[in-house]
Amino acid sequence: MIGFGQRLADAVSVRGPLCPGIDPHPELLRAWGLGVDPDGLAAFCDICVAAFADFAIVKPQVAFFEAYGSAGFAVLERTIAALREAGVLVLADAKRGDIGSTMAAYAAAWAGDSPLAADAVTASPYLGFGSLQPLLDTAAEHGRGVFVLAATSNPEGPSVQRAMAGSRTVAQSIVDSAAEVNRAAAQPTGSVGVVVGATVTEPPDLSGLGGPVLVPGVGAQGGRTDALAGLGGARLVLPAVSREVLRSGPAIADLRATAERLRDEVAYLA
Repeated sequence: MIGFGQRLADAVSVRGPLCPGIDPHPELLRAWGLGVDPDGLAAFCDICVAAFADFAIVKPQVAFFEAYGSAGFAVLERTIAALREAGVLVLADAKRGDIGSTMAAYAAAWAGDSPLAADAVTASPYLGFGSLQPLLDTAAEHGRGVFVLAATSNPEGPSVQRAMAGSRTVAQSIVDSAAEVNRAAAQPTGSVGVVVGATVTEPPDLSGLGGPVLVPGVGAQGGRTDALAGLGGARLVLPAVSREVLRSGPAIADLRATAERLRDEVAYLA
């Protein structure tokens, strides 16, 4: 089985490193002339799938689907399937994190054999990195990836993430733990990545990670593409954009053009 990390590296080498997001925020649904309901959600996602079919990886934001209950999850399942049918890797931005059997259940849902299972999923390690073990194990068993939150750009984040855990910050300890998992897997490109916000001014050292780095916040949130080169020594950087592209909708051609322009701007990261 080829691991997620290698599949991602191969896809990025051909399709570039930009990771467009599918964030069906109610304001965007209205701006696109769609209903704030499951039908509007489905139409929004169909447009995004068509626009992003030539990208390496796409990131649906799970929260905006959960808001519609079972109908929203049904749209998410169809969207994941449609992206994968187009040859696009899917990163479910679910940010799951728990302990024991509950974490194992989340792992089955997002990294196992569930219809919701994507190529990779985001996870929160702030109940302790070891609490993610069921997810890491399930993802490895199924050839999927995990992106672990390390240094986020929200103003509340640094009070925890920059706190010292011995001689290093908490964020650095998370990166180092992810690196240990990647080294143990002994793959050319590790399948455990981390999330570092584009507006983080003091990113952790990523040079030993051996896996991908997801960098949300490019564009509308203030992150600049020209500031991403050599980010913390990372080898595979995935700038993630959502609103910066989605505001160009609803025309498929306009969405695609904006995403392609940004992809060209970050092509040097591939």
